[in-house]
Amino acid sequence: MTTETVPQQDQGVQELERVTIRFAGDSGDGMQLTGTQFTRTAAVFGNDISTLPDFPAEIRAPAGSLPGVSGFQLSFSSNEIHTPGDEPDVLVAMNPAALKTNLGDLPPGGALIVNQDAFTQQNLTKAGYASNPLTDGSLKKYNLFEIPVSTLNARALEGLEMTNKQVDLTKNFFALGLMFWLYERSMEPTLRWIEEKFGQKPVIAEANIRALKSGYAFGETTEIFHTHYRVPSAHLAPGVYRNVTGNEATALGFVAASKLARRPIFYGSYPITPASDILHQLSGYKEFGVRTFQAEDEIAAIGAAIGASYGGAMGMTASSGPGIALKSEAMGLAVMVELPLVVIDVQRAGPSTGMPTKTEQADLLQVLFGRNGDSPMPVVAPATPAECFDYAIEAWRIALKYMTPVVYLSDAFLATGSEPWRIPDVADLPNIEVDNHTDRATFQPYARDPETLARPWAVPGTAGLEHRIGGLEKADITGNVSYDPENHHRMQTLRAQKVAGIARDIPHLQVFGPSAGDLLILGWGSTYGAIRSAAERLQAQGHAVAHAHLRHLNPFPVNIEDVLRSYRRVLIPEVNLGQLLMLIRARFLIDAVGLDKVRGKPFRIAEIEEEALRLLDTRRTP
Repeated sequence: MTTETVPQQDQGVQELERVTIRFAGDSGDGMQLTGTQFTRTAAVFGNDISTLPDFPAEIRAPAGSLPGVSGFQLSFSSNEIHTPGDEPDVLVAMNPAALKTNLGDLPPGGALIVNQDAFTQQNLTKAGYASNPLTDGSLKKYNLFEIPVSTLNARALEGLEMTNKQVDLTKNFFALGLMFWLYERSMEPTLRWIEEKFGQKPVIAEANIRALKSGYAFGETTEIFHTHYRVPSAHLAPGVYRNVTGNEATALGFVAASKLARRPIFYGSYPITPASDILHQLSGYKEFGVRTFQAEDEIAAIGAAIGASYGGAMGMTASSGPGIALKSEAMGLAVMVELPLVVIDVQRAGPSTGMPTKTEQADLLQVLFGRNGDSPMPVVAPATPAECFDYAIEAWRIALKYMTPVVYLSDAFLATGSEPWRIPDVADLPNIEVDNHTDRATFQPYARDPETLARPWAVPGTAGLEHRIGGLEKADITGNVSYDPENHHRMQTLRAQKVAGIARDIPHLQVFGPSAGDLLILGWGSTYGAIRSAAERLQAQGHAVAHAHLRHLNPFPVNIEDVLRSYRRVLIPEVNLGQLLMLIRARFLIDAVGLDKVRGKPFRIAEIEEEALRLLDTRRTP
């Protein structure tokens, strides 16, 4: 193990502060389910957790092929953690392809657990191995454990009326049971889940239960493991916690926003990875006044959402980058008619179809400027899976208060990753309720609130409040169609001023670390965990390094320039080719430095730490 250990008196038990495990296998081997169940169990135990699911884009890639490998990395700790780990301490590889695609991330001395039965000549050939790595000595720098998982699992399921294929599908639970024993985790949460999931299929339930218990029993009785490990529960702030993914937190946040605003939600969406889970989640909340609509295409989805907002509901739509491109004209319509609307962009690797299941942060410039004309929209971006709840509410607070469409910018890493979420007290949530205009004597469609510049929200059918709406330019105050040049300039300026004025209504940019110093690492979105961890390491080494993270990307917080100018150098890591960097350099004329990564994977802590040290050393050089 590469993790620092603390000697314990219990013979054969070693206490660890943090462990990172990666499950990897064929896309049909159930690695996502295996990782999720281990995560749930660690969460019940009270560990801090961070996860990174990694699955292929193909619905069913050829079995045993390199493109078909599915993985799930989780890190669980007795202390607060911010990332799923730079590298695994333990790699569980269910076949040769999983070993080949993941072995490069396992450090020397790391534990390597393999399903020995899968290393047949046919599978070795599919994975491109000229010889068997289990016998050719190429794995000697790892702590290798060869286990005939398929054979042992089949023996455990003897007597059940199942086909060989059905039996083989349960081997992931054998591996899970073994890992539960190895890290002193109870099987009870997973046993309950099996009974709930397969209660109507007794044979399937019994098979999975047997597989799980057999893997656990193998760990207890085998002599290949000389020790097992204990990771104590974490010291988290008091409260009630649940494990949550970013998409789950997003959906819960929107339902909460609906109740806080006392308005129903209408969610029009077209399925697209990795945003589809939000539709799945929201469709289960009909009893809370949520209405979901799976449209025939992206344009219909946003058109329906705008119509819902016109009718007084909270209209929402979601997609990823390719769908946002299709929605862009209608987003401009929402800017023109000045209705509250939330557009969710769960970013993925592009351009075009790109790598649909991999993460990227490359839609920032698209959501800021990817529409015809000057059509400013506020943009908010959560930094962690748990924060998705808070910023779903924040997106609606802004949309309702300022009568404007808002972009909620997430990404695949946040959407599918998970962490413990402290369930908030309802009394601590903001009141975001706004009233519809009902006074016919004072109604003018584009009269504006003197503080927010928001126009009144008049629901169709309200007597005396008839008004025009559409994409043609509106006359100031009356809302009539206008082609007057001066009016067009005035309306464009007012819409821009309304969005810019939101800066007075959002928190100042907070700094973790010294308020001035040698280096500020500035980030946004899902780079938070890696940046914060790198900053903690650098500060522990005595460097004057700070971390600031933007959650509001349009407008920026009012103090951002003061923060940026308080440090000698500014480093901006992004999972794109420097989009926030471009904005910072252009707007503030600050010679910031970018650290770009577009490999479909999140940053490793070490990558940011290394670049920060390089900049610090450059600063010292005459």
